[in-house]
Amino acid sequence: MEALFGTIERITFFNSENGFTVARLKQHGKLELTTIVGILPSLNPGETVRCTGNWKQNSQHGPQFEVQECLVEMPSDKDGICKYLESGLIKGIGPVFAKRIVEKFGTDTLTIIDESPKKLLKVEGLGKKKLDSIIDCWDKQKSIRDVMLFLQQFGVSSNYAGKIFKAWGAQSIDKVRENPYHLARDIHGIGFKTADTIAKKMGVPYDSLRRIESGIEHILHELGDDGHVCYPRLELIQVTKDLLVVEEHLVEQALQNLLDDKRVVLQTMQDTDYIYLKVLHICETGIANEITRLNSGGCLLRPVNLEKAIEWVQQKLRIKLATLQQDAVSQALKHKLLVITGGPGTGKSTITKAILAITEKLSSRLLLAAPTGRAAKRMTEITGRHAKTIHSLLEYDFTKHGFRRNRDYPLVGDLIIVDEASMIDTHLMYSLLKALPETARVIFVGDINQLPSVGPGNVLKDIIDSEKIPVAALTQIYRQAAGSKIITNAHAINKGVFPDLDGGANSDFFFLDAQETDEVTSTILDLVKTRLPKRYRFDPISAIQVLCPMKRGPIGTIALNQKLQAALNPSKQGLFLNGAQFLVGDKVMQIRNNYDKEVYNGDIGLIKQIDLANQTLWIDYEGRLIDYDFNDLDEVVLAYAVSIHKYQGSECPCIVMPVHTSHFTMLHRNLIYTGVTRGKKLVVVVGTKKALAIAVKNDHVKKRHTGLCHYLQTNTP
Repeated sequence: MEALFGTIERITFFNSENGFTVARLKQHGKLELTTIVGILPSLNPGETVRCTGNWKQNSQHGPQFEVQECLVEMPSDKDGICKYLESGLIKGIGPVFAKRIVEKFGTDTLTIIDESPKKLLKVEGLGKKKLDSIIDCWDKQKSIRDVMLFLQQFGVSSNYAGKIFKAWGAQSIDKVRENPYHLARDIHGIGFKTADTIAKKMGVPYDSLRRIESGIEHILHELGDDGHVCYPRLELIQVTKDLLVVEEHLVEQALQNLLDDKRVVLQTMQDTDYIYLKVLHICETGIANEITRLNSGGCLLRPVNLEKAIEWVQQKLRIKLATLQQDAVSQALKHKLLVITGGPGTGKSTITKAILAITEKLSSRLLLAAPTGRAAKRMTEITGRHAKTIHSLLEYDFTKHGFRRNRDYPLVGDLIIVDEASMIDTHLMYSLLKALPETARVIFVGDINQLPSVGPGNVLKDIIDSEKIPVAALTQIYRQAAGSKIITNAHAINKGVFPDLDGGANSDFFFLDAQETDEVTSTILDLVKTRLPKRYRFDPISAIQVLCPMKRGPIGTIALNQKLQAALNPSKQGLFLNGAQFLVGDKVMQIRNNYDKEVYNGDIGLIKQIDLANQTLWIDYEGRLIDYDFNDLDEVVLAYAVSIHKYQGSECPCIVMPVHTSHFTMLHRNLIYTGVTRGKKLVVVVGTKKALAIAVKNDHVKKRHTGLCHYLQTNTP
């Protein structure tokens, strides 16, 4: 094998699915650039690297250096130091000051910054405030480099060094040495396999009980990400045995240790033993307790004459409620807790307005909430009353890292209506119910046929199945909605009937046949960039949303986002960081709840500004400008294309959705139904009729192991 040493000039290609990278390397002492290729997920422009590998001849691109191992080092020549400083890796130094500093101090620059930083004040325009920022960032970078070098000896990507240091600070290396498996638990993006690799190289035996205990907890967290609140004990033991390749009796011993330490909980339901992570057991049993509490309390809203109230509200709103709608309003005026469920066009919004109009005559203390910002905004537009996200309603307390509103400090309201309730997971539902006053009337509104929550649980379905709360089910499509093919096809899909694809010129639902994945991709790019904006005047960024059944694959969100970014955003102002390219003007999505910034999983915004010198990026979330340190950008992904699951609770004027046999594992009826119902004015499905037929016929809903229905029915949590 040969070795190359130089500075990364630019990244020319990156596959975010597998980390394959093509980069241009400026070798020290040479003028021409060298092309290097390999699995290099953490490579960044400006970094000085030492690569080992072999040369190969590419038929199209000529000679390339295929990297087997890549180590990041500090630069030693003037060009490398300048490139390193101007890349934005040191906060406070951008291209202008990088050149000035290197011109002043040459190859001694990094030594000056490290040992005599006050000498930087000799650089023109560099004041004390900027110097303090540079010193602070340099100190952090030194610590991060220490972590990076420590990880490199175990073959772990240096990309994780910043994340680990951000979480654990100066104790980072000690914590990794103490228990490398805590990496999987505490550091976003580091999975059990990475932690296990480190542990193995540190000499932790494969049959160590500590390894197996961490493996069990990791599997339960992964199962939670897949929607499970608990998991059958015997199946959990088998999964753990297979993953860790250890004897069954060792898994049983490790599981017993976790039970003894109360890190997990055993619960028997329907003659089967289930294992819970402790926090999920607290949440699920807590939901059952809170529903029992709310159901047993009195209601401060006085009773009304139902017949007169319905007659009055129809006159006031100038509407005619159908029988099922009248029944739903009646139930909402007499029950303490109620679920209203129905598909698009069945009148959920009309009923909500009617309930509010009547209750306004009884009390002014009415609260409206929804799981996402977009759902809350839509609820506000429909009702004319301000609706909040559930997170905002509960008032997050940064000092306690929890919600202010709880059993001891409840919300003030006589009626609480919660929309898009099918999206609420076990954690959030428990937090919400704890904060509701015992005297309040609570109404959950949602479409039970949509996908369940992204987080663990199937809360709305379990509540309905328990039969402990009355349910008003709306099934009739009303006259105005019946003229929309989006709505009629959505209901057809929900019933397992193949949708009507023969739309006329004025239809709001179209199907475009594309057999091959590259044909699907080119059709979607043409639709979003040219055809739909030209015909319907849709803005390709704000008024068109591509929704995908899957993240991975040639027509998954990851691949389509890279192509849509290239097609829709001509901006050259941006950065390449840890395998992701962000440009000013990009459409992006927050993928984790960030209570400090008050942005939540699924929120969509636009990148407005990128400041390389100060390592700050600003995203506009519908008028709210939120700043991100570059270290926080693992919370943000491109959102030209997003998964159907992530887009729950949101709507867009136009939805473009690939449905292809390459999505085979995700072709489920409720997934396609949810995607179609996100479109307000137009839905365009691109793919094959065969794939659409498979999805429509497949009503198998992936089972989520939960215990809420059991707890509600037995009332013995």
